[in-house]
This record gives sequence, structure tokens and C-alpha cells, in this order.
Amino acid sequence: MSIRQDAINGKVTPIFEQCAAYEGVSVAALMAGVADGTICIPKNNNHDFPRVTGIGRGLKTKVNANIGSSKDHPELENELQKLCVCLKAGADAVMDLSMGGEISGIRREILKNCPIPLGTVPIYQSIAQFVEREQKKIGEVTVDHIFQTIEEQARDGVDFMTVHCGITRDTLQRINNHPRLLGVVSRGGSFTIEWMSYNNKENPLYEHFDDLLAILKEHEVTLSLGDGIRPGCLADATDRGQVQELIHLGELTQRAWEAGVQVMIEGPGHVPLNQIEANVLLQKRLCHNAPFYVLGPLVTDIAPGYDHITGAIGGAIAASAGADFLCYVTPAEHLKLPSAQDVHDGVIASRIAAHAADIVKGVPGAMEQDIEMAKRRCALDWKGQIELSIDPEKARRYREEGNTYTGDACSMCGSFCAIKVYKQASRR
Repeated sequence: MSIRQDAINGKVTPIFEQCAAYEGVSVAALMAGVADGTICIPKNNNHDFPRVTGIGRGLKTKVNANIGSSKDHPELENELQKLCVCLKAGADAVMDLSMGGEISGIRREILKNCPIPLGTVPIYQSIAQFVEREQKKIGEVTVDHIFQTIEEQARDGVDFMTVHCGITRDTLQRINNHPRLLGVVSRGGSFTIEWMSYNNKENPLYEHFDDLLAILKEHEVTLSLGDGIRPGCLADATDRGQVQELIHLGELTQRAWEAGVQVMIEGPGHVPLNQIEANVLLQKRLCHNAPFYVLGPLVTDIAPGYDHITGAIGGAIAASAGADFLCYVTPAEHLKLPSAQDVHDGVIASRIAAHAADIVKGVPGAMEQDIEMAKRRCALDWKGQIELSIDPEKARRYREEGNTYTGDACSMCGSFCAIKVYKQASRR
């Protein structure tokens, strides 16, 4: 029986108990969410880790961080360092998007050292192995090889997989009839489209969807239905191709649930501020309130070097409207493979967005953290403020750098601290 089937049958297992304890909800409420599909618990049978996490309605908004090697930077050590940074910065999940070096070996080492859910995009490995190692074209990758890669990663212990099943020949026709400014920017989406175009065939992940579900169910892998047609610029947001793919994802969600497989839906992308809430509501409606996993969204296209900020702005709005899972964006987005520092900055920015949204959602404990911080500030309790910070190391460093004023206030206000002046006035 799968996690989803256990929830439907009312069978309480250690996974539900561990997850409920971590999330601060009742086992019954958690299982009800898994049973109706509004919550998923990414936890492969072959990946043991202590912090079993839930994603979905009524739970804290989660943050994912992407790491992974490239052809130009294939070193395992760099990715393990980034993993450590993700964990220290407070990421709830990690995705290994490696496309360079010994991809299988890198993934297995990351899994070995990863105490939180790990995700992948299997087609990355399939394409990298065929194109780089065997010097073949993307369209020459065989369907068998794609599915062998999926099965290998599932056996290794990958907890959730992004698979671009919603792109069909019908979707491509709509894109052709409604041209985009920036085309398709999803790497997995572009690989899938190139394969379909080269072979003049239907998307194999759509055509053989039942075979995919059988593998995922056997190893308890959560299906992350990828948004291969996500907009890569504001001008392409919420167009026919994006919506058509979302309709397909809603249909595939029901098929996955019927097969006992947990599902979450990936979403855009680059979206103007005034379209973000509509995108969330549309996803929830078309995909039956399955957990929604968004990249950003980025709210402007002109901030390279600062896209962790544009992504955090969009993420806060999306999550407050009902998105459940934020994929971080780093300052290096659109520019280069992120460094360890970029990874840290991306996680922190998305955690700020997630927490801001959780206050709006009324997630238990969210507003209480801010109230406690306000009490510490009122008491000029600097140690307490630092301990409560999302990034304590940075808060501590800034406090120490401002030590020119030796009193109990900060170096900006010094003896003219508003809190101290107000307290003095209140005592008169």
C-alpha cells in the first residue's frame, strides 16, 4: 500500500505520526489531507531521513532549493557544499538538477547526506548521458532509456520527481497558433518538445503515463507534474499554451491519484503582480486543489543579479493566495550556476516570503514568532532578537559591526533610541 492508499484506508503509520509531529497538526487532519490530495508527503521507501515533511493545505509554506552540477562545473564537492548551505539556511527540500560529471554518483552522494526530501528531473540525466557521452541528438534518446533513468532514480531513493507529462501535440499546436516572445524556457520542457518534433510522435511521458505511475508507486515517489510551458517573461504569462498544459495536468492528477500516487503541480515562472493570485486560483480549480509548487514567481524581467528579490516578492503573493511550495530563485538566476553564497541568499529570501505568507494564511505559530520578536525589540534584547532571526549569523554580524555605540541601543540611534525615549515619556 502507498502513503496515499494508507491515508484513504485510515491506516495510521509511523510516516503519518512523524510528519504530523513535525508539522504540528493532528494525525487525523494530516491523513485527511493526504486522502483528498490537498497534502502530499514526499518520502521514498528507499530514502531514510528523520524530518518527514508535508506539503499542502493547512501546513507551513515550504521552500525548495535547487543544486546540481553542470558540464562546466561537474565537481561533487561543490554540490555537497551547497547541500550543507541549503540545510543550514533552512530549506525544506532540495532538488538535484545535475547535468555534468558522474550524475548517478553525485545524486547518490547527495541522497546519502540529505536529511530532507530530495527531488530530481530525470530527463536531465537521460539527455546528458545520450548527448554528451554517446554524442547523439536529443531526439535519439529512446523511450526505454528515459524510463530506465526514472526507475534508477526511484530505486536510489529520490522522493519527488518533476516529469513533464502535460506537454502534448495539442499543446504544441496552441503554442504555434499563439506565438510567444520568449518561447519555452523550461529545460525539461524544451527537451520534451525537441524529442516530439524530431520523432514526430506524442510525448512519451504522456503516452506511457500508466507505466510511469507504476514505477513511482512501487518506490513511493511523489509525482511533481512539471510546467514545461511556463512563461519565461511577463509578456508570455497566462497564455493559451500555459493554460492548456495546466488543463492536462489536472486530468493527469486524477489518474495519478487513482493509481495511489501522490501529486503536486508545478507553476510559473515569470508573472506580473496582478496575475499571480489568478494563476494560483486557476491551478487550484483545474488541478483539484493539489499542492501547488511555484518557481518564484518572478515579478519583473529586468533585475538579473537580484532575482532572489523579484522571486521573493512573487512568492509571498503566490503563497498568501494559496501556493504551498516555493522553489527558490538565486541572485545568479539567468546568469550562471549559483555559488554557495547564491544558494544561501536564495533560500533566505524564499523563507522570508514563505513566512510572510504563512502569517496571512493563519498558519499556527507564524504570527507568534513576530510577536515574540517585537517583545525582544521592546526589551532591547539583542541576543533574543538574533536568535529569533531567519538568518541569525547575518543579524549577529551586523550587530557586531555597529559596535561604535556601546550602549544598549543600536549604532544608528544611540542615545536617541525611540524605544528608550518613548519608555521615558511613558513613565512621566
